[in-house]
Amino acid sequence: MAKLFYIAVGRRKEAVARIKLGSGTGKLIVNGKPFDQYFPLKSYQVRVLEPLKVTNMEGKVNAEVKVEGGGLSGQAGAVRHGLARALVVLDPSLKPTLKAFKLLTRDPRMKERRKYGLKKARKAPQFSKR
Repeated sequence: MAKLFYIAVGRRKEAVARIKLGSGTGKLIVNGKPFDQYFPLKSYQVRVLEPLKVTNMEGKVNAEVKVEGGGLSGQAGAVRHGLARALVVLDPSLKPTLKAFKLLTRDPRMKERRKYGLKKARKAPQFSKR
């Protein structure tokens, strides 16, 4: 019999994470590396594991993650969003818990576009009176 997987996609800023969730021992692989090696900062690790912590699913599921685009912060947010969505596909009764912690909401904040005549989105070139 084929192994059963639950697939979900998470997004944040420019990052997109594809999650493959299955029952297991709590192994989390991100782009072929253990997740604590891929996300070396503790703050990123805490952010990624939040959906598993609030639903008490730590050590009960294995996840294989492919994440691309953006930086590490955006990728950590994307993995967190994807894990939360995958958990809902796995067990719909977890949805109210995840929703209460705002883990199913896609963070809409994006980088503001650069405007002409400015150096960045809002930074103007130095002003000279004379």
